[in-house]
Amino acid sequence: MTSEVLEIPPGNALFEGYRAAFEAYGFSPAVKSKGMLFISGQVGARPDGSAGEGVAEQTEWALRRIEELLRIAGLDFTDLVDVTSYHVDIETTLPAFIEVKRRFIRSPYPAWSIIGISGLSRPELKVEIRAVAALRD
Repeated sequence: MTSEVLEIPPGNALFEGYRAAFEAYGFSPAVKSKGMLFISGQVGARPDGSAGEGVAEQTEWALRRIEELLRIAGLDFTDLVDVTSYHVDIETTLPAFIEVKRRFIRSPYPAWSIIGISGLSRPELKVEIRAVAALRD
């Protein structure tokens, strides 16, 4: 099987403001390959591009976009197999992140790596989440 970019339908409210970034920075929001869906890192920005107010809102926006990419692929959070999240100021921001994560991610849990970093693409962003899901047969 060759790789296939997951096409986001035109007018999708969660991604319409990001289409230019995909082209400008040369990446796809998600790619299907060898039975897996690879989701690019999703940051905590609102659909208009502004950063969410605090870590909880940023986490929610990032997870909503992951949820939407999964939905477009005919999947949901239960299909996730591997997730990596990146956190600025991890010591202070992790509790708010975990609280929101619990609302979206339920058992059985995917493998998940939580990594503290010094910064993301914009200074106001505090969380980025990338994920891999297993495609259904």
